[in-house]
Amino acid sequence: MTLTAESFDFVATLVRRRSAIQLGVGKEYLVESRLSPLARSAGVADVDAYVHALRRDVTLHDQVVEALTTNETSWFRDLTPFTALRSTVLPELAAAGRTQVRVWSAACSSGQEAYSIAMTVADEFPQLTASITATDLSEQMLVQGRAGRYSQLEVNRGLPAIMLVKHFQRQGATFEISPALRRGVTFRSHNLLDAPPPGGPFDVIFLRNVLIYFDVATKREVLSRVRSVLAPGGTLFLGAAETTIGIDDSWQRIPSAGASVYRTHEKRAA
Repeated sequence: MTLTAESFDFVATLVRRRSAIQLGVGKEYLVESRLSPLARSAGVADVDAYVHALRRDVTLHDQVVEALTTNETSWFRDLTPFTALRSTVLPELAAAGRTQVRVWSAACSSGQEAYSIAMTVADEFPQLTASITATDLSEQMLVQGRAGRYSQLEVNRGLPAIMLVKHFQRQGATFEISPALRRGVTFRSHNLLDAPPPGGPFDVIFLRNVLIYFDVATKREVLSRVRSVLAPGGTLFLGAAETTIGIDDSWQRIPSAGASVYRTHEKRAA
């Protein structure tokens, strides 16, 4: 490993300041592996030399934060949130006479989560129009999401064949999602440490597998901001390993298909 403790501390501080993600001791291997391609592209000897360049050139900071932001994603990831969406949340909105569902897909990566939501609404509740705001720190991921274009390997990760046939068109070696679904999703650059994006109040917020990277104070701050743009009676989906318990007592967990579903104590507006 070419990364010194001093260089690791510099990178960890930079990432924490820009994204609130905590890179604790033991994550040196992650920094080394993610920054090695950047070091090669910059023509420097190793990652430690690249970090020295970072200290002098702030224009490199964005690409470092982007490289160290986790972009793991797949279609209908973990399944249970989408089961709960289909079996509980959307039926409630439809029964209330709603014609539109407003969704925020936070930390959306390259868009698979947002489009999975769009497909669920379109296939199961055609009387509802989905207006989805998809946000991420990574401009590279947002570019792909806006294009709605995915490789064979990417569509193989969780996308049912029937949905691939119904909602995608083959474009050479890639698959492109239908214009109708793409029009319903707006991709925006957003940092969860900043004010929430426009498009709310949201009926549904997906904030999955993000809080695990934050310390308690940051989790509390993010949950407060999320709560401020959640419609009364709205639904928050967290990752399976995440909870509001002991962090923000404004939330209560709602049993639904085994998913991590939370609501505030406010009732849905009539």
